[in-house]
Amino acid sequence: MIDSSVMSAAKARDPRSAIGRSPDALTLQERLAFAGKYIALEIYTPKTLPLRTIEAIGDSLEACLRILRERGLDPRQFEFQRLPPPY
Repeated sequence: MIDSSVMSAAKARDPRSAIGRSPDALTLQERLAFAGKYIALEIYTPKTLPLRTIEAIGDSLEACLRILRERGLDPRQFEFQRLPPPY
């Protein structure tokens, strides 16, 4: 049997697990593990109406830019912010 707390802890250490998810949907463990990291969210416009999902996460803005480019996304279409702690 697999211990789910071990899997959750491992998932919380891998920032890539946050890509494609809303910052509000992160677990408490993930929020604690990722607090202070930079995230990229697509810029809202009436034409795009993006889902507010994390498209890149990293320790620096440069890391976020690199991840976006690796995924074939245009960094000019994103806003960047630091993920705050959960409380």
